[in-house]
Parts: sequence; structure tokens; C-alpha cells
Amino acid sequence: MYRYPYQTPQFVPVDYYGQPYIDFRQQPQEVMQILRSQHNNLYSQLEQAGMNRGITDYIFSLAVGYTLNQANTNQSASQIYTQFQNQIPWLYQFFRRFNVSQNLADRILTRVIEITLNQIGNGQGQPGQGWSSWENLGGTLTSAPTVASWQPNRLDVFARGTGDRLYHKWWNGNRWSDWENLGGTLTSPPAAVSWGPNRIDVFARGTDQSLYHIWWNGNQWSNWENLGGTLTSAPTVSSRRSNQLDVFVRGTNQRLYKKTWNGSRWQDWEDLGGSLASAPAAVSWGPNRIDVFARGQNQDLIHKWWNGSNWSNWESLGGTLTSHPTVSSRRPNRLDVFVRGTNQRLYKRSWNGSRWENWVDLDGTLTSAPAAVSWGPNRTDVFARGRNQNLIHIYQGR
Repeated sequence: MYRYPYQTPQFVPVDYYGQPYIDFRQQPQEVMQILRSQHNNLYSQLEQAGMNRGITDYIFSLAVGYTLNQANTNQSASQIYTQFQNQIPWLYQFFRRFNVSQNLADRILTRVIEITLNQIGNGQGQPGQGWSSWENLGGTLTSAPTVASWQPNRLDVFARGTGDRLYHKWWNGNRWSDWENLGGTLTSPPAAVSWGPNRIDVFARGTDQSLYHIWWNGNQWSNWENLGGTLTSAPTVSSRRSNQLDVFVRGTNQRLYKKTWNGSRWQDWEDLGGSLASAPAAVSWGPNRIDVFARGQNQDLIHKWWNGSNWSNWESLGGTLTSHPTVSSRRPNRLDVFVRGTNQRLYKRSWNGSRWENWVDLDGTLTSAPAAVSWGPNRTDVFARGRNQNLIHIYQGR
């Protein structure tokens, strides 16, 4: 029987001389304990694919031990993982024995290495700070993506693809789906939000510059509906409570406009002023709170909020943006704003409940604005279009 923490399991890969393939100088017990206690989802994903937990623990210990004892920890997790694979040529055959796909094995072991690097204080440097490496999720995007989440460990990503149609890809807690074509003719990136389990609302600008809307009701997608307006940017959308939506756009005079679904009907457009140099971004962290961001005329991040009674004035939060921003909220009175900077890298600025923290460089090479969502108090997922027009993804938390 396999016993913790580090007794040899019954199945141990050996070399041609009958010796364990890798002999580490020390057993990485501290990191392994963190994996077991804080990242059980990594184990469960392999277990669901058919791998015994004891064997999974052994493979994790090999990856952790290699990272601590043999790798150059100034390298990225992906680089270290490639070298780890070269050290263990039987790795893919081993995973195939348990019917684990190469994509799942690559993603899980790269994450194990990232966690190891973060624990020893190096991480990837970029992005570091508990953030994963960027991963490639494929596709051919002709716009920035958007993302929504309707339950923990669920992600729905949307983007404009070839033919100007809306495409959808989702994470179901275990694996990524293929892309599906939802039709339409989009002239902007889409925007998406969820106000409850099994509900997603998606918006975009159409060929007549009007706002268009499609939604998932738990069983099927609706047809597209035209909500009017004259948009000069992509829309954004937030939800303060169940069955309520607030859609924001930049209008013809570069001002911010809002259109609200109050649970029974769409209200008229409301002019909220400002001078926007990009599409807006919006999020709600409570029933009486909305925060809206955009790029200002000085390429800085500007911010306006609703406190339940009235709207604030616009404030400048600095920075140099080369895209419209995106924003997510992990818990009440917490905001994480993401932008693309001058070097096409991802930058983050956070409101910690009492003040705005400094900008943080999260690396990457973005060819679009980012998109962000949080499905729990310790989890944030960010997406963007990469250099090959593919969807790229980075995340923090478990």
C-alpha cells in the first residue's frame, strides 16, 4: 500500500539498470505538503482521468524534486517542464497507460512546477506572485476575448472569430471544450456576464453600430436581439443582482452611456459623461455598487463608480494603456484592473479595500485587450489574444 509522505509506491519507473530513473538530493516535502493541502484540484483532475492518487503524488514529487535540485530556477515553468520531460522519456507513455491526455498532463505538471517556483521565491519572475504561466488555448481570434463564470471552476470565453461570428469555448471544471460557432455578425469584441447558475448574457456591436444581445438560459441560446444605440466601441456589461444587467458603451461623442435591464424591461440609454479613448470595462461587487473603467484621453486609466445613490466624478489612476481595460472582483470592495501596456505586456492595478496598489507587470505578449473574471475569493482568470491570434490564458489562485 502507498503511504505518505514519501515512501516508495509499488510502481516505480526504473532505468535499464533497474535503478530509479531520477535520484533527487532531497525530498521536497514542504512543497508537496502545499500541493496536497492547497491544490487538491490537481490531484482530482488526474484521478478523474483514471490515475491513482498515490501514483499522481509520486509523479508530482519527481517534478518538484527536479525543479528544486536540478533546474535553473531563473527559467520559466514551461522551460523547466520541457527539460523535465527530456530527463524522463517514458513520461508520455506512462500517462497514456492511465488514459491521461498529453494536454492534461502538460498543463498539470507545468502548474506543479509553477507552484514550486513560487514557493522558493523565484516563480517565473514574470508573471510570478502566484500567477501561472501563459497557456495557449488555440482558436483564431479577430478581437479581444471576454469571459464570464456562472459557478465555481466554470469559465465561458467568447471572442469574434473568422467571418465576424461569435465563438464560444468553456472550461467545465475538468477540461476545455472545442470552439462552438454562435453566429451573428460582430463589429466589436463581445462582452459577457452571468447573473446566476446556467445563465450567460453576451453583447456586441452589430453592422449598424447598434447593441446586440444573445443569451443562454440553461438549455439553449436565444436569437440575437437589437437593443439600439450608436456604439463607437465594444460594450461592457455587469450585473448587480439576479436578473439585472447594466450595459455600458462609448457613444458618438466619446461619452459613456448606460442601458439597464431592470428585471422586466430595458430602460432608456443614460448619458454618464466623460471623454473615453477606448471601450469601457465594468464590474459589480455588490447590489448597490458598479465600477466602470476606460482609457482616458491621456492614455491613462480612468474610473467612475456608482455607490447606490449617485455616480462619482471620473478619477485618473495613471498608467499608459494601449488597449481598453478589463476588471474583475474577487470579493466585496476588492478590484483587479488589467490592461495592456506599451510593451504589449499585461499590467494589473488592484484596489485592496482601502487604497490603490502600484502597477504590477504580469508579462505576456498581448495583441488585444485582456479579459478577466473571478469565480471565487482566491481565483482570477485572465485571457487575451496572443501573437498567433490564438487565445492565451493566465490565472492566479486555486
